[in-house]
Parts: sequence; structure tokens; C-alpha cells
Amino acid sequence: MELAIIGVAFIAMLCVLFDKISARLGIPMLLAFILLGMIFGSDGLFKIEFEDFKFAEQFCSIALIFIIFYGGFGTNWREGRRVAPQSALLSSVGVLLTALLAGLFCHFALGFAWLESMLIGAVLGSTDAASVFSVLRSKKLGLKYATASMLELESGSNDPWAYMLTVILLSVMQGGGSAGEVVYMIFAQVVFGLLGGVLFSLLGLFACKRLKTGSEGFEAIFITALALLAYAVPAYFGGNGYLSAYILGIVLGNSSINNKKSLVNYFDGMTGIAQMSIFFLLGLLSFPSQMPGIILPAVLLFLFLTFIARPLVVSAILLPFRTKRNAIAVVAFAGFRGATSIVFAIVATVSEAQTQSDVFHMVFCVVLLSIALQGSLLPLVSKKLHMIDENENVLKTFTDYSSETHIRFIPLELDEHHAWIGCRIRDITLPPKTRIVLIMRREERVIPKGNTSLLENDTLILSATESQHEDLVELAEQEIDNNHEWLGQRLADIHLPDTIIVLVKRGNKAFVPNGDTRLREHDRIVSIHQ
Repeated sequence: MELAIIGVAFIAMLCVLFDKISARLGIPMLLAFILLGMIFGSDGLFKIEFEDFKFAEQFCSIALIFIIFYGGFGTNWREGRRVAPQSALLSSVGVLLTALLAGLFCHFALGFAWLESMLIGAVLGSTDAASVFSVLRSKKLGLKYATASMLELESGSNDPWAYMLTVILLSVMQGGGSAGEVVYMIFAQVVFGLLGGVLFSLLGLFACKRLKTGSEGFEAIFITALALLAYAVPAYFGGNGYLSAYILGIVLGNSSINNKKSLVNYFDGMTGIAQMSIFFLLGLLSFPSQMPGIILPAVLLFLFLTFIARPLVVSAILLPFRTKRNAIAVVAFAGFRGATSIVFAIVATVSEAQTQSDVFHMVFCVVLLSIALQGSLLPLVSKKLHMIDENENVLKTFTDYSSETHIRFIPLELDEHHAWIGCRIRDITLPPKTRIVLIMRREERVIPKGNTSLLENDTLILSATESQHEDLVELAEQEIDNNHEWLGQRLADIHLPDTIIVLVKRGNKAFVPNGDTRLREHDRIVSIHQ
């Protein structure tokens, strides 16, 4: 066992090293993990015998839960909602049309059987969130017209649709192909998946806002268990568990919950390990010696998907929205195939459905070509198409909360003998780096101003750099950028049913706003979420 542990640790360190090397060479890091797995595999240098497709399918399916959940959790809905209709169509109708076109190509051009052709199309129907996120982040691709947000939403939400198609086609190939059964499977996949996502999101929001755990680690454990339940319960009833997990992620990630930043760090590390493990395991599972027999159809299929099917589908969906043609071209080229396609190919391999071709290695080759060529050339293509926006920060597309910080504060009750009773706030000397941000007066919340007089039994909320006291509430701080919906508006005109803005930081100054305060670009606002 000790040798196995040493081997796992050594491989993990090599993956980290390959990450650094791939960044310098401009190669997508996920491709490096696949190649590393191939080096250690049966046909590689280290000759590790591994061909347990059943174990790989179970391991990768569980890892995908967290990758898809975090794809939703890391989605910045405020940035993405303006392109949400386009992304929703790309992730649903786009997957169906891509799968159909790829299936037709496999049948008529490559000579595969009908159902097997459609199965290959379904497996390759979705783009890969991990690959897209990796390239956008590592290359810091700030794209015009909210294109990065569109790609993020599409790639994060289209895997459930490809999975649904794959499951349905495998069922048909195994003899369960009556019209009624297919209709019910589609109904169960979509409805139970959506229902599970909504129900577990409500449960998660209720628990996160009501339950107080002893440490931040227990909150991470709770969310982990909730993500697993969100997948497993709908899947048990025939629903799409991946769709449910994605909905849970996007709801929790865009809601005000405790310790969100620490949760981001936790899931960022967990999904990093999951992605590294999946790509390494898939490389380990492959047999390069078997690829010469399928390399030609794989290359032809890759070329068809990249330069014909994907551009046609993207154009058909985005042109009615009057999307710029250069943006359409970038979205089309950024349709990377990745780990999810290989995992779905493993699902097809371990199923009882009979296939005549080596679906796994064919899909594996398509993914290798896609990540290597599209992933490496996307920055160049974006530049040539004049889609690079130097003023756009792609990290805003992802909800990593680097621009949202939580401020801990201290409640101070003014009893009958307190020296501040009757004083105006401007006449009080507060400790350094401390401000009065809110006054709790009976059932009323009073926004403090310089001429506000303090009364007996008032509870002052003092913000401070550090505090060992138990939290009463959490404040959220966010920046007003040039795309923010509140930019240029007066506070009195902003509808905030559950939020109170208690402080505005403008340059080197901080002040308590009133209804006439008009928000400017680069303002940082501190608000309470009730």
C-alpha cells in the first residue's frame, strides 16, 4: 500500500509540474494531464496495466458531479444574464442539432450504423466546461460583447443535455425503444432534473441562512453532501442528476450565503483535483496502439464538427439575436470537446448496447485534437477576429468572489449610562478603522448620518478590521463597474427589497449614502442582505 501511496503522490506532483510547463508552452493544461496519463498507461513508458472501464465510469461520473456543480457555482449571473437566452439555446437546442449533424455525418460519410452514428453524435454533442474555463482563465481572454459569459453559461449547462441523449440512445440500442418509453425518458430526464435542482436549491438556501455550524469546514461538508443528493435523488427516479446539480450550483453561487469565499476556495481545489484525476485516468485508460485504426474517421469527424457542424448550429441560433459575426465565429471555434465526452463514451462502452466501432478511442482522438488545436489557437483566432477587449476582465465572468469581501462587525448596545447617548455621530471619536454602519432602533434600521443623534437602547453596528465577537450579520462589498445595472442610478430609484446599502467607498473617501446618492463607476458599496 505504501508504494501505491508514493505513486499517487508522485503522479499528483507531476500533474502540478505539467500545469506549469503547459502554461509556459501555451498548451492547455488538461491536454498535459491526458498526455501524462498516456505516458503512464499500458502503451506508455511505465506500462501501468489499467483497463477497468467500469471503475473509470463510476469514478468519473462522481467527479463530474462536482465539476458541473462548480460550473454553476462559479457562474456570475449578473454578468451572464444578458446573454442567458443565447446560452440556454446553445446548451439545449445547440446540443441536439450538433448531435444530429454529427450523427448524419458518421452514417453517410463514415459508414457507421444509424443508432451507433447517433450515439457518437450524442457523446460529442456538448462542449467541455473545464476546457473552456481553463483556456479563458489561463489566457485571460477578455472578449467583447459578453462572449466569455456566453461561453461559460453554455459550456457549464450543456453536459446534462448530451448525457440525456446518450442515455436515451443507449436504452434504445438495448431494446427499450418504444415511442412511449422514449417520451417518458425525455420527460423524466428534464422534469425530474429541474424539479430536483429547484427543491435542493431551496433546501440549500434555507439551511445556509438558518443553520450556524461550528466551523467553515462543516459548511463545505454540508454543501458537498447537498450536491451529491442533488445528483443522486433525481437520477434514482430517472431524472437528469447533472442538470439538478448545475441548478443547485448556480442558485447557491449567486445567493448571499455564509462563508461563500471559503466555499469557493474549497470547491476550486476539489474540482481541480477532479479534473486532474479525470484527464489523467482517461489517458491511463487509452491504448495508443489501437488508435491507427480509427485515426482517419476521428480526424474527419473532428474537422466536420469544428468547421461545419458547430459554425452552422451557432450561426442558426445567434443570428436571430443580431450577434456580431466575429462573436459568432469565436463562439463557434470555442466549442471544445473534453472530458465529459470521453466519460460519456465510457458510459457507452460499459453499457450492454452493442457497437461495431471503438467508440471510446474515436471520441478520445476527437477530444485530443479539439483541446490541442482549438484550445491553443483560440487566443490567436480571437485576436485575428478583433474580439479582444483590453478593458474587459474575464475573471468577472466567474464568481470567484475576489471582488466581493465579507466584513465582520461588532454590535454595541447603548444602555442608560452610556456616554454617547444624546451625542451626534459627527461628535463621537471612534477607534481607527472603525465606523458606525447601521443603527438598530427598536424594530427600525437607521442609516447613520453625521447629524444623527444616538438614543438610549440603540444598538450600533460597528465595522472593524478584525473582531473576535460572534457575527451578528454579514456585509457584502462589491464594485460598481461599467456594466453594473446600478451605474448612474440614485439609491432612491434602486429597488432593494432585501438589501440596505450602508456605505459607499469612492476613491480614498468613504461616506454614508442617502437616497440622492448617485452611484459612479469604481464605487465600492457595502450592503446588508437581510
